[in-house]
Amino acid sequence: MSRMIGIQEVDDIALGAAVLGTGGGGDPYIGKLMAQQSIREHGPVELVSVDEVPDDEWSVSIAMMGAPTVMVEKMPGGDECVQAFNAVQSYLGKPIKYIYSIEAGGINSTIPITLAARLRMPLIDLDGMGRAFPEIQMVTHNLFGITATPFTMADEKGNSAVLATIDNRWMETFARSIAVNMGATAHIACYASSGAQQKEAAVHGTMSLAETIGKAIREARAAHTNPIEAIQRVTNGFVIFHGKLTDVQRRTVAGFARGEALLEGIGADAGSIMKIQFQNENLMAEKDGTIIASVPDLITMVEEDTGEPITTEQLRYGFRVMVLGMPCHRHWRTEAALKVVGPRYFGYETDYVPVEQRFS
Repeated sequence: MSRMIGIQEVDDIALGAAVLGTGGGGDPYIGKLMAQQSIREHGPVELVSVDEVPDDEWSVSIAMMGAPTVMVEKMPGGDECVQAFNAVQSYLGKPIKYIYSIEAGGINSTIPITLAARLRMPLIDLDGMGRAFPEIQMVTHNLFGITATPFTMADEKGNSAVLATIDNRWMETFARSIAVNMGATAHIACYASSGAQQKEAAVHGTMSLAETIGKAIREARAAHTNPIEAIQRVTNGFVIFHGKLTDVQRRTVAGFARGEALLEGIGADAGSIMKIQFQNENLMAEKDGTIIASVPDLITMVEEDTGEPITTEQLRYGFRVMVLGMPCHRHWRTEAALKVVGPRYFGYETDYVPVEQRFS
C-alpha cells in the first residue's frame, strides 16, 4: 500500500541508503537537505509499491553522476533534476507518471524524493541496483534488456544534453565524458520503464529497506544499544573487519573518485591489515593480502560507535570503523550479471565468491 514520506522518513532513508551505497552514491547530508527542503515547500511524497503501478504506465529514474568528491564542493542549483526530467518526457513523447531511484546511495536515493515533491508525483519503492555502482550500464534494468536511451543530462549552469546510443555500455562512455565537461558532476534522467518492466527487472522495496536500516540505527543510538548489530539484523550482513584508517589514496580520474584505503586492525583484528579499493564505491576488501569480500556484494565502512556510514569522499586518517560485508541482490549473482559488475570487470583477477560463503 502507498504511504507518505515526510521529513523523518527522509532522515532515515538518507542514513540507510548510505549504508547500502557502499561508500558511493554521493553525500547523504546534501541529498537529505535538498529532499527535506522540497517536502517543506511542496508537501510529503507518496511512496507506492511496484504492484500499484499499472503495467502500461511509465516511470523514469533521476540521479547525479560523476565524482562524489566533487559533489561535496559543487552544490546543485536545484533546477537540474526538473530540467533532466522534462527533457526525457519530451523525447519520449508520452507522459511519465512515476519517479524512481536508479541506485541506493546517499544523494541518489534522495534526489528522486526531491523531484517527486517538486512535481507532486509518486515515487516507486524500488531501485536499479539494491546498492550503488559507478557506471551507467550497471543496473538490473540493463540485465533485462531495458535501454538507458533517452538519456538526459543537465548541469547547474543551464546546459543540457540528450543522448541516444546503441547500447548502455556506450551510454556510459559518452555520458561520462560530458559529465567531466559539465564540471565532473551532472544530473541525469534515464532508464524510462513501464510498470511491467519494473515488476520484472527492478530491485523491489529498496526505499523501504533504506528507511528500515536508518530507523534501526537511529533507534539503537537512542536506546544506547549496538547500531552495528542493528544494521546486521536488517541486512543479513557480517562484520568483516574492525580497524583504524591509516592511509587513504584518492584521486579524481575520468569522472570517478578512485583510490584505496588502508586499515590497521584493532580488537579482534589486531595485527592484521585491510586494504579496500574503490571506484566511487568500495569494490574489493583484502585482509592480510587475501580477498574476503568483493563486488557485487556490498562493502561498507561505518563508524565503530555510532554506525554512521562513511562515504569514500569522507574517509580520513584516524577513523575507527567496522567494515561490513552484505549480500547483494540475487539479480547480480547470475553469470551474465557478473560480466557486468563482477571482480573481473573491474580488473581484479579473481572470481566472485558470495560473502555469506566466506563468513557463515
